[in-house]
Amino acid sequence: MKKSGDEVFRGEAQYSIDSKGRIIVPAKYREQLGEHFIITKGLDNCLFVYPLKEWEEFEKKVNALPITDPKVRRFNRTFIGGAADAETDSQFRVMVPANLREYAGITKEVVLVGQISRIEMWSLEAWQRYNEADDAMDDDVAAKMAEFGI
Repeated sequence: MKKSGDEVFRGEAQYSIDSKGRIIVPAKYREQLGEHFIITKGLDNCLFVYPLKEWEEFEKKVNALPITDPKVRRFNRTFIGGAADAETDSQFRVMVPANLREYAGITKEVVLVGQISRIEMWSLEAWQRYNEADDAMDDDVAAKMAEFGI
């Protein structure tokens, strides 16, 4: 859990991915993301981008799960098996591996969405479809927020 004063990822921004599969890391995310970080498959066909510290915490939690559970094994294969080390170059660009771009349907335009401890990376088209989903989803989200006391 983030403490008051800790850096968090928030907001959304649209960027282009170049022909080599690179995207510029936004200035507002550079310091807390660092030069080395992890990109992995996320939920809803987006990618999750974790600073190393957050990723290490995530791995500790995952490592404590029982591998005898088939759902845990599937979870591990998706998130841990799909993970790639990422590093920025001198122009703050990062290569998004082809298999991850394919998984998320990222071809040209990318939307980065801050999620407190991580960033979600979406294809523009998928992000637009997600946001145009029917209004019943808003009711479900509101109900869940009430359940969590938010």
